Amino acid sequence: MLHCLTILLVGLLALPLAAQPLRFALFGDTPYSRWEREQLPAMLGEMARQGAAFAVHVGDIKGGGQPCSDALYEDVRGVFRAAPLPLVYVPGDNEWADCHRRSNGSHDPLERLDRLRALFLAGESSLGQRPLRLERQSRDPAYAAYRENQRWTWGRLLFVALNVPGSHNHYHGVHGRGGPTPEFRARTAANRAWLAQAFALARQQQRAGVVIVIHGNPGLEAASAGRPRPGYRELVTQLQQETRSYPGQVLLVHGDTHGYQLNQPLPDPQGRGVLENFTRVEVPGYPFMGWVRVTVEQRHPRLLLQFALQRWPPQPAVPPP
Repeated sequence: MLHCLTILLVGLLALPLAAQPLRFALFGDTPYSRWEREQLPAMLGEMARQGAAFAVHVGDIKGGGQPCSDALYEDVRGVFRAAPLPLVYVPGDNEWADCHRRSNGSHDPLERLDRLRALFLAGESSLGQRPLRLERQSRDPAYAAYRENQRWTWGRLLFVALNVPGSHNHYHGVHGRGGPTPEFRARTAANRAWLAQAFALARQQQRAGVVIVIHGNPGLEAASAGRPRPGYRELVTQLQQETRSYPGQVLLVHGDTHGYQLNQPLPDPQGRGVLENFTRVEVPGYPFMGWVRVTVEQRHPRLLLQFALQRWPPQPAVPPP
C-alpha cells in the first residue's frame, strides 16, 4: 500500500445506516504485457481476499500496440469470468476505438466494439464466478446497442458505467481530425440519457452517493482553465449541472492516463471554486500494476470513504522511523 486517504462525504440521512462497511476494488489499463497477464488472476484473488464485494475494470484490457484479436479478447474474458468476485467491465479505447491502427490489425472500431459487447457484456450480469446483477441501457429500445452502459446499486450508493473511452472519446473517429462523428453523437446522446436517469434514480431512492465509471480522462483540469476537451465537453458540463443540484456525493472513476490521483477538480459552473461534493479517482495503469481499494463506512451518518492504493505485487510494509 503506497497511499491511503479518507474523505468524509456528506450524504443523505434518510436511509437506515448499514451495519457493515462496503469494500470494492477499482482497476484498469491492464494487462498490457505478458507479465501483467500472468499476474492478473493472483491480483484478482487478492481483491477477494481483502473482502472486496466486487471489482470494476475501467477499460484497456491490452496494450496500445497489441492486436485487437478475438484470441486476445477471449483470453482476457476467461480471466475475468474466473475471477473469485463479481467483475464489472467497462470498454477502453485500446480494445475498440484505436483498433483501426495497423499495429492493432486495421480493424473497424465499431465491429470490434460489437465483438466486445458479445463477449464481455452479454446477459444481465457481471463477469466473475459470483456474478452481480446489472441493469443495462440496452433494455431501452431507443438505446438497444449500448449494452456497456450499466447500472447497479450497493449499500447506499448507485453505480453507473458509461462508454467514454480515451483517445478523445472517439470524437474524431479513425481520421484523427474533424468531428464530431455520427458514432460520437449517437453514443454521447445515449450516455447523456443514461447518466441523467442515474441521477434521477439516486434522488428518488435518496442514495447517499453516485459512483460514475468511465475509461477516458475527461480533462477536468483543462475544463477548470476554460479549455474543455471537445470529446468530453458535454460530459463535463452534465457532471457540473448534475453534481451541483444533487444533495449527495459524486465519485468519478476513470483510467486512461495511468497515474493514480485522488482529488476534487470539478469547477462550479457558477464560478464559486470547485464543487465540494465531487471527487475524482484515477486508477493506476501500465507500467504500474495495482488497484484501488475503496471502503465505505456506512455506519457513519455522513458516509465515510477510505481510498487505499494497492501496488502489485504487494509491497512489504515499511516500519515507522
